[in-house]
Formats: sequence, structure tokens, C-alpha cells
Amino acid sequence: MHVPDGFLDAQTSIATGVVAAAGVAVALRGARRELDDKTAPMAGLVATFVFAGQMMNFPVGAGTSGHLLGGALAAVLVGPFTAVLCISVVLLVQALLMADGGITAIGTNITLMALVGVVVGWGVFVLLRSVLPKRVALVAPAAAVGALVSVPVAATAFSALFAIGGTVPVDAGAVFTAMVGWHVVIGIGEAVITGLVIGSVVAVRPDLVYGARPLLADRELEIRRPGVAA
Repeated sequence: MHVPDGFLDAQTSIATGVVAAAGVAVALRGARRELDDKTAPMAGLVATFVFAGQMMNFPVGAGTSGHLLGGALAAVLVGPFTAVLCISVVLLVQALLMADGGITAIGTNITLMALVGVVVGWGVFVLLRSVLPKRVALVAPAAAVGALVSVPVAATAFSALFAIGGTVPVDAGAVFTAMVGWHVVIGIGEAVITGLVIGSVVAVRPDLVYGARPLLADRELEIRRPGVAA
């Protein structure tokens, strides 16, 4: 999913750079409401896990490979705004120190993975959380579905950018078919990893999972609602 230098024209790269900068600015303000004594340490762990996960490629056929994007995983664990910051930092380090993704394409990569991936993954998760039974055990499956959806949506967004400003002589329709097809497979792998990680944390310390906190609060209210005198 990492876009290299020169894959998109200058106008498209500049436009995504502006979008990325605006998104990170909004995330910096929003993260103030999410970061507390529990979320702050978890944010460092999430960034480390996403960094390691993106370094582990797995084959998906036809000589291609994919890796964990981490948008839904990070959003459910530490909140969507903090997740945008975590993944943006990971992408910046990868581009500057490991040449994984282009310097001029950093805005594109942040837009696709840190913004689209997080917003779609978190949005699907919140939607499912609102319609499913209010059980903490369902947080992990809802997060897994969010991860499954977010990856091909990010691939679709890349295909749209390529159709607008791609510089490689490849048919845009072929790029769309290949990108979305491969990333559906990648999304399945990401869904499994996301579900397992979040399920493990929920089983031990559900209070550390940002996306589970409203359910924990509702459960507390249900327990205390009868108003029995102490």
C-alpha cells in the first residue's frame, strides 16, 4: 500500500499532502480528549505493533504481498484521533529511515492509511457497536469487520488517486481491479489479526480498549440502577 515517489504526479501529491496536513492537525486537537493515563502508554504500544506489523509482508498471489495497515486496530484501542497520529508517525519513520514509501508521497500514504484507514475502520466499528447487543465480547468481532472493510476502501481510494494523477503507463481500470482484489485478501488477514489482538486485550483489561469504554460505562449504570441503599 506504500506509494513510492513519482507514482502520482506533483499536483495529486500536493493535494494529498494538504489533506494529510489538515487531517493530522485535526487529530492533534482531538487526541487531547482521548489521551489519558491509560491511553497514552497504549498509544506507544500501538505504534510499535503497527510498525512491526507493516514490516511483516505476506504473499497474496501473483507475486504480490500485503501487510497490516492497522487503522481499525489502532482506532479501537486508543481512539480515532490518536490512531491517526500513531500511524502517521509510523509512516514518517518508515519513509525517512527505511525508504518504505516515498518522501514526496508521504501525504498520499498518510491520507490513505492514517486517514482513510482509520476513519473507515472506526466508522464501521461504531456503526456495528450501535446496532449489536451491548456486550464487551462483541468489540473484537466489530473491530475485525471494521478492519476488513477499511483495507479495500483504502485501496479504492488509491485507485481513484491513480486515475486522477497516475504517472505509470498502466490502465486505471486494471489498477483498480488488481488493487481491490488483492486488498480484499489482505483485509481478511487484517481482520483476523485485529480481532485476535483486541479480543486478547478485552479478555484481560477491557478498560484499556478505547472502543469498549462506552459499553463498560453502560454496564456499570445497569448494575447500579436499582438504587439499593448501601
